[in-house]
Amino acid sequence: MIAFLGLGRMGAPMAGRLVAAGYKVTVWNRTPRAPEGATVAGSPAAAVAEAELVITMLSDPEAVRRVLTEALPGLRPGTLVVEMSTIGPEAVAGLRELLPAKVGLVDAPVLGSVEPARDGTLTVLAGGTPEDLARCREVLEVFGRVREAGGPGAGAALKVAVMSALVPAQVLLAETLARAEAGGVDAGALLDVLGGTPLGGLVERVRPAVENGPPGTRYALGLAAKDLTLASPGAGTIAAAARDRLQEAAAAGLGGADLTAVFGHLRAAGRTEDGAAGRADAAGHAENRTAGGADAAGRTEERAGTAGEPARSRGVAKVNPASVPATNGRYSHATKAAGLLFVSGQVALDGEGRVVGEDDMTRQSEHVMELLARILADQGCTFDDVTHIRTHLTDMSRLLEYAAVRGRYITGEPPASTTVEVSRLFQPGLLIEVEVIAALPAGR
Repeated sequence: MIAFLGLGRMGAPMAGRLVAAGYKVTVWNRTPRAPEGATVAGSPAAAVAEAELVITMLSDPEAVRRVLTEALPGLRPGTLVVEMSTIGPEAVAGLRELLPAKVGLVDAPVLGSVEPARDGTLTVLAGGTPEDLARCREVLEVFGRVREAGGPGAGAALKVAVMSALVPAQVLLAETLARAEAGGVDAGALLDVLGGTPLGGLVERVRPAVENGPPGTRYALGLAAKDLTLASPGAGTIAAAARDRLQEAAAAGLGGADLTAVFGHLRAAGRTEDGAAGRADAAGHAENRTAGGADAAGRTEERAGTAGEPARSRGVAKVNPASVPATNGRYSHATKAAGLLFVSGQVALDGEGRVVGEDDMTRQSEHVMELLARILADQGCTFDDVTHIRTHLTDMSRLLEYAAVRGRYITGEPPASTTVEVSRLFQPGLLIEVEVIAALPAGR
């Protein structure tokens, strides 16, 4: 029997592949859920009690250590633990000290995101003794291609090294586009030219996100920041600079968004910097014309905004960021007036208008919170700036599933809140709609 601990975006489809391959699987997740055909355990210790193989797929080193500590009472001599999270070689060494001597340990982090996890096309970077690797290789091949990296800790070290190249390259491309656009360069033209260089593969991978906004989360921006922290915990490296950029984006509320949300974040940051520079320049050269100023204040310019910029009308600005799928034209994603940002109800629809996460409250809640985070970030806000949040649920009995997701995004003192149950939302399959009001930073 296999115990699978952690059913997040990657863990759930991976556990499902094991079930589909004919293995007997017992799963545990902090928020109870399970792929069809798996047995659900109430605790990590209960999950591993009968297991010959234990797989962990969790968010960070602290989570892995905490869950395996909880599992210790159920681990039997001869059990093999396969740690598949991205936690780095030092954390793997710490797990070896934590686990009993007669419990084996393989570190086997993966390369790939949600779709490869579903399809079984991940690359598994495995480290461990030859005997332990031989015991789990057949199981690991269910997930994709297995590359044996060496002894204990080698898989974790290789994964961190790979990410220290891949993630900074994407952040560098995002920064390049933001600076180029600020200088008047057309983003499409730049992508076309870069597409013909050695960066072509990366360019084509991110082009849809640049042109249409980030997709549903495949590789969370916050996890990418965590991975770079493992790869470069200090300063003075390119990876560390990229890590800092991602941490800034995460602090702006984009931690749960796809990594490609960094493109919109840096574009918005560039516009903010340009606007601040323009205001400072205007202030430095302003003439003291009270009557003229009063006259100008009495008029509001009508201007249509470019992607991400609001169109203004009578003191109300319409906000439709490029970082989220376009509306149907009958509403705006947000409006702002009198220092407040009013964000329309967001639902779990993708760019093609299809429901994301059919009958999955957790997935729909994640999608909705990610959309809200991007809209807030476009205007320089985070969830800390939210003054009121209103939630519509089609089934109040699933409130705790939504609350668990919301708690990952709203981590400080909570805002005022209203939650109501409704009989249905505007499209079949939608389970939740959330709208917020936020206080805008000065100057916005």
